[in-house]
Amino acid sequence: MTEADRTADPTQLERIKDEILDSFDEELETQLEEDRLDELAAAELSTPDSPSIDRQTYFRELFRLQHELVRLQDWVVHKGLKVVVLFEGRDSAGKGGAIKRVVQRLNPRVARVVALPAPTEREKHQWYFQRYVPHLPTAGEIVLFDRSWYNRAGVERVMGFCSADDVEEFFRSVPEFERMLVRSGIILVKYWFSITDAEQEFRFRMRINDPLKQWKLSPMDMESRVHWEDYTKAKEEMLTRTHSDEAPWWVVQAVDKKRAPQHDPSSAGPHCLWRRPAAGRDPAPAHPSPRLCPPSGATRSVRAGDLLMHGRAAPPAQYAGWTDC
Repeated sequence: MTEADRTADPTQLERIKDEILDSFDEELETQLEEDRLDELAAAELSTPDSPSIDRQTYFRELFRLQHELVRLQDWVVHKGLKVVVLFEGRDSAGKGGAIKRVVQRLNPRVARVVALPAPTEREKHQWYFQRYVPHLPTAGEIVLFDRSWYNRAGVERVMGFCSADDVEEFFRSVPEFERMLVRSGIILVKYWFSITDAEQEFRFRMRINDPLKQWKLSPMDMESRVHWEDYTKAKEEMLTRTHSDEAPWWVVQAVDKKRAPQHDPSSAGPHCLWRRPAAGRDPAPAHPSPRLCPPSGATRSVRAGDLLMHGRAAPPAQYAGWTDC
């Protein structure tokens, strides 16, 4: 037993065990054929004595959403669209797991993941965005960035890998860079995964105790725990200064990865899709799931996939009168 085991809260150890079991479930699930998996899910959901309806509901909803993603993929190919999705957030916020679920049943020739390593000496002296440009999609492709050019506003800034002038130049350049991408026909979607201080500590402890996840915990991750408040300030300024009508931020409350998202007050800020606070007013908190609420009397809502299909960051005409919720 390690020192961490001896000092850990017993309830945390139980959570760690549950999380490890969940990861085993997920690895087993990825090995099953899709048709067989659907049959198993349907059988479990029809069993009155099922022990964990939350887990079963999660998988059923996962399969439904993955089916929608396959349809979206076909639509992107058919229309020759170019889609870029950025996954940003704190260490252990769940970016990698979300990306894995998104691409799990997609065609790797259509949907690909870009996770760039630290820049080389040559790249350090290039135009900052230069090393990301070769990875942008062509017609009929979806590219998911596991961290992106926003490293400059986050880890590079907090850990002192760039100067204050570099950060300020980034904030001046990135809105124009993203507008240029959008004008070129790229559909740009930006997600920020938000978790609490306590949840990050728990997930780090889980990685320490799970031999299959220890590789995820780097010295830089441990250093980020010391700089929690610095990351918070950097995140808030980044979301405020890089949210635009052309490239809005979507904030995902990622404390509970399977159940209904929970509100994290630290994520509140003027980066809600389609709505920005009036001058002098407190910003409204971002909703954890991108969705439009219909006017009174309507019954239909809009999913993120629907918004992607329209390829714009403002509500299409048929959604006039709807509000983000």
